[in-house]
Amino acid sequence: MSNSQAPKLVVIGQGYVGLPLSVRAVEAGYDVVGIDFDQRRIYALNRGESYVEDISDASLAAAGQTGRYRATTDYAEAVGFDFAVVTVPTPLKDSMPDLSFIESSGASLAEHITPGATVVLESTTYPGTTQELLVPILEQGSGLRAGQDFHVGYSPERIDPGNQKFTFRTTPKIVSGIDDRSLDKVDGLFSTLVDRTVAVSSPREAEMAKLLENTFRHVNIALVNELAVFAHELGVNVWESIDAASTKPFGYMKFTPGPGVGGHCLPIDPSYLSWKVRTELGRNFRFVELANDVNEHMPDHVVQRAMHILNDHGKALRGSKVLLIGVAYKKDSGDSRESPALRVIELLKSYGAEVLGVDSHVEAHRWPADATRVDLTAETIAGADMAIVVTDHSDIDLRLLVDTGLPVFDTRNSLRGANIHHL
Repeated sequence: MSNSQAPKLVVIGQGYVGLPLSVRAVEAGYDVVGIDFDQRRIYALNRGESYVEDISDASLAAAGQTGRYRATTDYAEAVGFDFAVVTVPTPLKDSMPDLSFIESSGASLAEHITPGATVVLESTTYPGTTQELLVPILEQGSGLRAGQDFHVGYSPERIDPGNQKFTFRTTPKIVSGIDDRSLDKVDGLFSTLVDRTVAVSSPREAEMAKLLENTFRHVNIALVNELAVFAHELGVNVWESIDAASTKPFGYMKFTPGPGVGGHCLPIDPSYLSWKVRTELGRNFRFVELANDVNEHMPDHVVQRAMHILNDHGKALRGSKVLLIGVAYKKDSGDSRESPALRVIELLKSYGAEVLGVDSHVEAHRWPADATRVDLTAETIAGADMAIVVTDHSDIDLRLLVDTGLPVFDTRNSLRGANIHHL
């Protein structure tokens, strides 16, 4: 299929969601323009250098070699698109949803909408965003009518970085449209990219489905996190209890505790739903607020435990060298957004500790300023006063920490040894 024959797809955002979508679309025969505001990323992408673990340099380079993938910061490259997918961040700002990236992307994209084009929002947000916020922006900027002249839908991302079993292609994709024709267009696009699509009646249901998925995880992780705190104080091995409960073949789903939650999903997305309920219905979503409270304070618990462990070894946290293993929020990912490690580092520094960080996945320009980057070696272990395992990346040989005499606080239950303390 030549470039002139290939349908043109514009993907706004070339991060953990947008880049896998872009590469898969090239494989499926689309002419893809990836737009991102980070010029550093654009340079890397056009050199065939991937910063997303799920996309290898080889697969990115192969996409570029087809002549059907190019990365840019210039929306002028969107001219004449058939499909556009918006995968921009939707962070919280002062505990309020920040939809500025959706707004600016929609306004920039609107100038290039032509009759018959389709725009799909993938960014996680509250129910009503697609129809109440994005559609008016697209109509105003294009002078066209959504549903009449062009098509609009919502299809929430379900990317799980590092998951080898459920990839972008093999994970079912929820699709929706503002009308039947829009749904047909959105479903038609993603049916060529993934193995299975799941249609719902409107963008509101699709937006709610995404928030439900993440709120479910957020609440259950908060449950086991709080349980872990109490179990330690009660002298109970919570990990053994979780493993035992997991043998029940019905009515139970395994969740494990950790140092907190990170990434874009769990620390942020449930709060979108809580905000919508509070502002529109005037009521509190108590489960989300409780989960937020528990998960946000897990880094505080980690540092308090570290302080007690050091104290038992006759040392104060102030002046100690703490070896922090893992800065990214997720195993085998470089994503440090909202990572609990960042708060742990901040707290350790506030108590006067020196922090040494081990993580080869996090990009240099995203490395926290308060942690000195090191490799995990016998020398760094010997020079430390304690270690905290926050993220157990596969490429870190954690066995080096076992039976060294160095007190190790393992928040991931990945090690066994006389010197290992568990969450």
